[in-house]
Amino acid sequence: MKTAFLMALMTALLMLLGDFFGGLRGMTVMLFVGVAMNFFAYWNSDKMVLAHYDAQQVDRNSAPELYGIVEKLAKKANIPMPKVYIINSPVPNAFATGRNPEHAAVAVNTALADMLTKEELAGVLGHELSHVKHRDILVSTIAASMAGAISTIAQWGMFFGGGRDEDGESRNPIASILVMILAPLAAMLIQMAVSRSREYMADKSGGELCGNPNALADALLKIEAYAERRVMPGATEATAHMFIINPFAGVDAKQLFSTHPATEERVQLLREQARKMGIR
Repeated sequence: MKTAFLMALMTALLMLLGDFFGGLRGMTVMLFVGVAMNFFAYWNSDKMVLAHYDAQQVDRNSAPELYGIVEKLAKKANIPMPKVYIINSPVPNAFATGRNPEHAAVAVNTALADMLTKEELAGVLGHELSHVKHRDILVSTIAASMAGAISTIAQWGMFFGGGRDEDGESRNPIASILVMILAPLAAMLIQMAVSRSREYMADKSGGELCGNPNALADALLKIEAYAERRVMPGATEATAHMFIINPFAGVDAKQLFSTHPATEERVQLLREQARKMGIR
């Protein structure tokens, strides 16, 4: 319900922005733009992000341990076996993508597969498969697409004849400037709220799925330790929300608007979950 409310809020913001720069006609156009963007993201977001990171698909023969863990967890989660990909990168991280469990993929960096124990890797993959099971990636991708559209319209609307009322009179320039600043900020805050709520849910579900929340907590600490020292090559702000740890964790300015909750808080919740499960 919270996610549905936030997504409706994002759509409303897009429509209000269209109304500000183009009146009723602009609002109607923005509604159709929002629907079109969501439709495009629904069918193509997974292919685009996998291609961007040059992810290579693996199978039982080429990566038996990794494939075997995913297969075991998918069966336990009662979801179809997703495609498995490896990204050649020295900075460990992982993400899931796909419009639904029947068309899903999980991807891990080579560094992640090398540095984690088998139990920790299962924790990370459990987290990602939880995203798949609850269709979080689709929701986050749509939120990111709409936030990007809002930012673009807010920045360029005035330069293409926008900022006029229904009678064709120019709007207050101060109001236009405020819209250009506040609309992208509001969209970013909504996107953050969507992503953070889904991360907490995936941690809890992933801890249950792998059977040991402590293993997932340990993996998060290891991944963040690397991310704080070096930004993952090729990482973009548009895809940062997809990863289990923000690839820009080491850049202080980006922490102000991070799509991820604080790792310390996530670890604390996972430790508490483990204690409730009777795991030392």
